[in-house]
Amino acid sequence: MTTPIRLSAEDRLDIIELFARYAWAIDMGDAKEVVECFTEDAYFDHLWQGRVQGHEAIVKNLEALWYGRGAWWYGRQHLFNHFRFTPVTPTQVRVKSFNQIIQFNVEYKNYFVFGMGTREDLVECHDGRWYFKNLYVNAWLDRADVPWKGSMHHMAPPRPQRTDPTPPEFQGERKESGG
Repeated sequence: MTTPIRLSAEDRLDIIELFARYAWAIDMGDAKEVVECFTEDAYFDHLWQGRVQGHEAIVKNLEALWYGRGAWWYGRQHLFNHFRFTPVTPTQVRVKSFNQIIQFNVEYKNYFVFGMGTREDLVECHDGRWYFKNLYVNAWLDRADVPWKGSMHHMAPPRPQRTDPTPPEFQGERKESGG
């Protein structure tokens, strides 16, 4: 029987610090700090852009979000929590976490939850510092995206999606009145 690899408390804290550095970098639009969170050959797998690999592609991907969807990113905070660490080797660890994105809408001056999901990342230690080797975002956009392990037997079925937001009893009136 092989002895399981134990992760030190210091390594756990250093990995949590990596997540904090990454969140600060992406939420402040700091491309230099972003690439310092990744190994040279790392890949980043994100909902809208898909998988991109290497520092240049990761920055290009994020810049498309920062500047192509500026209202989505300015005033945003990524939060990561409930970390699960699974050492693969003494220098590689799989990290599962929950993530939430909260946002301050600067135009309307209000706050809201932009998104939720889970992450499954592979981090790697080089010269005493932890980096992302693989970063995978699982955004919860649909019922099937939630990694539920329990039984669905007693769950209510999903609500049907309506294509017309007008309640059925008013649909005839709306069409007749032209609006």
